[in-house]
Amino acid sequence: MKQISLEEIGLLSLLGLAWSLKILWAPLVDRFGRRYWWIFPAQLAVAFFSAVLALLDPVSQKALFWLALAGICLASATQDIAADAYTIDILEEKELGPANGIRSASYRVALIFSGGVLVMLSGSMGWSFSFIAAALIMAVLALAVVGLPAFRQRRPALSTPLMLWEQYAGPIKQLFEKPNFWTVVIFILLFKVGEAMLVAMANPFWIDQGFTPSQIGFVVGTLGTLASIVGALTGGTLTARWGIMKALWILGAVQATASLGYTLSSLPFAPSYSIYFAALLENLAIGLATAAFLSFLMKLCDKKFSATHYAFLSILFGLGRSLAGVLSGYSASFLGYPIFFFATFLVGLAPLPLLIYVRPALEYSGKGEI
Repeated sequence: MKQISLEEIGLLSLLGLAWSLKILWAPLVDRFGRRYWWIFPAQLAVAFFSAVLALLDPVSQKALFWLALAGICLASATQDIAADAYTIDILEEKELGPANGIRSASYRVALIFSGGVLVMLSGSMGWSFSFIAAALIMAVLALAVVGLPAFRQRRPALSTPLMLWEQYAGPIKQLFEKPNFWTVVIFILLFKVGEAMLVAMANPFWIDQGFTPSQIGFVVGTLGTLASIVGALTGGTLTARWGIMKALWILGAVQATASLGYTLSSLPFAPSYSIYFAALLENLAIGLATAAFLSFLMKLCDKKFSATHYAFLSILFGLGRSLAGVLSGYSASFLGYPIFFFATFLVGLAPLPLLIYVRPALEYSGKGEI
């Protein structure tokens, strides 16, 4: 039976460029229409292309299969732009923490369903059924967006319309008018680097320790995901109680301690079961910090340019994580697991002193209209 080659599977990662390049059309989301005018068609597009995948053979109809996947990615990235902007538009600062905790937890629940339940169903009922099920779910969500009055809320308007080129350059220029914004850029790039390096090498460490895929799946995929959901919800609550800056200090330090669990479990005298606690600590700590960090990114955004601002800031965040993933393999190979995991702890702590210089940008009220 013909199969998709490993080279083609590897090329699928290129489809992730839709999220890296979303800044190219995020200003259009700010310029034209209300948020649900973008979310609704994007969800319908995901539903349509998912249903199309159910009808295609990925080997004999390769070109159409790739086009459908690309359509899903572009539509999904567009939905993300509009949904993130909508969140920023409607929330006050004190609401950002709980909302991002719920968003982060919901994302992980969706991962369990899409990466677990639908995949399991494909084993007994076939991939076509799974794609049709995904299409129906997205269609229902699209109808919810149209049906809920809250999605129709008007967004802040500019007093004078911007030229198209100003819609791109103006919002980014506005961000860099914030005091110490270059320090903010460095902080965003670095805040998740330690976590990304740890996560990239956690699974190889499990495998090198002799654990089976079923053990890894149960602890990391199930218990770890539950821990991250608890962490996200708790982190959102703490962010609302403490404020964004205090939460970043404390929960950022907690996030860095996730590496210490793996550091201890990688030592020669450590019992084998200690890796279970390391994995749970990792997911809990990362979940706690995520709500505070996402709230920080949203607080930096102007509601009039929320789609463009958040798309730009999320690209910075993603760039730091991508570079960290590349460095992690070389670092772990050179240093060995114990020293590498401890190094990721130090890397995780490194950006926190920058928060002293980041506060003015977060509190900056701006100069008004562009």
